[in-house]
Amino acid sequence: MPENKSVYSRPVNFGWLFKMAWRDSRRNRGRLFLFISSIILGIAALVAVYSFKDNLQRDIEDQAKNLAGADLTIDSRKVVSKKASVLLDTLGDEQATERSFASMVYFLKNNGSRLVQIRALKGNYPYYGHIETIPFTAEDSFKKDRRALVDKTVMLQFNAKVGDSIKVGSLSFAIEGILEKAPGQTGISSTVAPIVYIPLRYLEQTGLTKIGSRIQYKYYYKFSNPEKVEAVLKKIQPLLDKEGLDAETVASKKEETGRSFRDVTRFLSLSGFIALLLGCIGVGSAVHVYIGEKLGSIATLRCLGVKAWEAFMIYLIQIVFIGLTGAILGSILGTLIQFVLPVVLKDFIPVELTMQISWSAIGQGVMLGMIISVLFALPSLLSVRRISPLNALRLSFEKSNQSVDYLKWMVYVLIFSFVLIFTWLQMRGWIEAIIFTGSIGIAFLLLYGLSKLLMGLIRRLMPASLSYLWRQGFANLYRPNNQTSMLTVSIGLSTAFICTLFFVQGILMDRVTLSSGENQANMVLFDIQNDQNGAVAKLTKDFKLPVMSQVPIVTVRIEEINGKKGKGTSERAFRGELRVTFQDTLTAAEKIVKGTWTGKTAPSGIVYVSLEEGYAKRIQVDVGDKIVFNVQGMLIPAVVGSLRSVNWARMQTNFRVTFPTGVLEDAPQFHVLMTRVTSGTVSANFQGAVVRNFPNVSVIDLQLILDVLDELLSKIGFVIQFMAAFSMATGWIVLISAVLTSKNQRLKEIALLRTLGASRKQIVMITALEYLFLGAISAGAGMILAIGGSWALAIFSFNASFVPPLLPILVLFLTICFLVLITGVLSSRKVLNTAPLTVLNA
Repeated sequence: MPENKSVYSRPVNFGWLFKMAWRDSRRNRGRLFLFISSIILGIAALVAVYSFKDNLQRDIEDQAKNLAGADLTIDSRKVVSKKASVLLDTLGDEQATERSFASMVYFLKNNGSRLVQIRALKGNYPYYGHIETIPFTAEDSFKKDRRALVDKTVMLQFNAKVGDSIKVGSLSFAIEGILEKAPGQTGISSTVAPIVYIPLRYLEQTGLTKIGSRIQYKYYYKFSNPEKVEAVLKKIQPLLDKEGLDAETVASKKEETGRSFRDVTRFLSLSGFIALLLGCIGVGSAVHVYIGEKLGSIATLRCLGVKAWEAFMIYLIQIVFIGLTGAILGSILGTLIQFVLPVVLKDFIPVELTMQISWSAIGQGVMLGMIISVLFALPSLLSVRRISPLNALRLSFEKSNQSVDYLKWMVYVLIFSFVLIFTWLQMRGWIEAIIFTGSIGIAFLLLYGLSKLLMGLIRRLMPASLSYLWRQGFANLYRPNNQTSMLTVSIGLSTAFICTLFFVQGILMDRVTLSSGENQANMVLFDIQNDQNGAVAKLTKDFKLPVMSQVPIVTVRIEEINGKKGKGTSERAFRGELRVTFQDTLTAAEKIVKGTWTGKTAPSGIVYVSLEEGYAKRIQVDVGDKIVFNVQGMLIPAVVGSLRSVNWARMQTNFRVTFPTGVLEDAPQFHVLMTRVTSGTVSANFQGAVVRNFPNVSVIDLQLILDVLDELLSKIGFVIQFMAAFSMATGWIVLISAVLTSKNQRLKEIALLRTLGASRKQIVMITALEYLFLGAISAGAGMILAIGGSWALAIFSFNASFVPPLLPILVLFLTICFLVLITGVLSSRKVLNTAPLTVLNA
């Protein structure tokens, strides 16, 4: 007895444990490499995203002053009051002023015209960075005379050169230089709204500051001591709030820019995380099969005196090194991949990206790879503790009746908690994290339940009348060491994720396509004055173009809500101006959701207005509430008579507030006209005629915007597909790993079949039927989940209808089935070439 006690109380020999883990791995290097491959791509995706995020954040930090251009910026949508103007004149050590608005420019040389963003500038702004121009000196010289800087995209579009002239309103300007980049400008913004700089002192002479012009007023300040900015801002903030002025500092600009790209990096991180989860599901399932094949070896070790926990440690050491190796390789791959993302996203980013190796991202990737691979392998590894020495004599593949393993259930809780916490770290919102984690958990349980239901139904309901090949192929789905559950989950989740991304991209593209339909307007003329309304309509008809709508617009402000101004109401309701209209009928894009529509002033004189439901919710008003509107100094009391839903995707004039007729007809107003042009030539000629005859009228070519949106969505789609490719590749690796993991079991089965007289053709057919059915069930289940999820996103997030595209679904379904079939058959080819005697003598 003392001898036995000394045996069981021997000191821990960690060197022996590592040596045994190494020796055991030598026979399974190929299989362990597949385990590693399952997590490499997931870690690579995450490290690429983390590195991109770190580099972007660093560049925003380094270039924050250049983005802001000044220490303090005051912004207003209206002319500032005298009181505010006196205060603004006292700020800073240097000052600059800018007026910006949308207007047409006309190229005198070739009669071309284009809607641009006019920026009338006075002062030495930007104080940090430069307005990048060609030639370099044009940044300063254009301010000295009647000269302009014109965006390079517009210069290329109209084949203009420095020295040519443009007409802005009623005034001509010589092109002093080509504008390469303005502070805070991105590639996309320069395409949609290219910038033209002119000196501020000539703005009034252009005649573009009439009623209806939406001018933005900006005041830039430089402080000799920038540390004083926050204190100054805190002191003047009450007055700024009262006057409806917005303030921006270098710090707030930095925070705003970082926040703008936070959602993008969160989406990319979650996409990579899904790929990693798929790989870990593969690792966990493969470890389960791997341990099942090691039952005999583990039982023999137990007979030789190895403790249960020592056997557990041998295989845990293997998994730790698998996770470490996979995480390191994935981090290296991800560091290389990060250089692809800036190429695609550079047009969306206002800073110059400088990609570097992010050691923090690599560290996170390595740590995450190790933790998650071990965590997902633990449920299977824990079963090693319960392998009895008796298994060496009576090995069975059937599960023994054992008590509940609470430690294993604790690991399942840890896995769920890990996924939830990681998701929260990306989204920074518990509700979103719970929804995301719950969605993955539900999808996992549904797919896992489907696989178990499938195996049970086949076992019980498979008809005896089926041919032997069909019965054997279906029987492989529930045989010992089968991969049905693992492949159904991994392939199903991969399919669901990829299809959902594809469907969402399609929903966005459909909305743009719908907006550009044959019956939709594709050109908008705005800032039309009352005395120009008839003449502009006549000019449109002279060009054989339809006048699809003429809408009056009145500028108003909210003075009171239910007798209150500010207290007890939403303060945002009193900020800025509103563009409203008056009409007696609803448009095709509007639908009453609450209350009663009133198109004419009631006999009682009560003015019933209609609000867009989202806007009403934001300013906290409902049907029956009373609002006093300030219409150019005249107060008009009104009652909210109805709430409308508005389809903002329709290319037409839509409004947050609509008045009935008989109220605003005599108010100062401007008009919007919508038409449809049939060709680029007609569009160019018509725009040129409008600018020549009505310099103050601006024209929006919606087709140009739609083309930009199409390009934008294509780039977003590429990023989506790029991240989805990691999930697809991971699913494929998991598939190969699953097939090769059970190779030893298949050797015995095929050896027995060939001993009983089965031909190679029959065995191939049995294997093909198994994987074809697996692929069809997995892909079909994944697509059903994707269709359900996409429908929910379309209805609740995008406010759009969703019709599944049948042809792409069919093509994707057949492609996945084919990949699963070919991979399963080819991966089993080596098994087919093994002689039966080799296996039977093993």
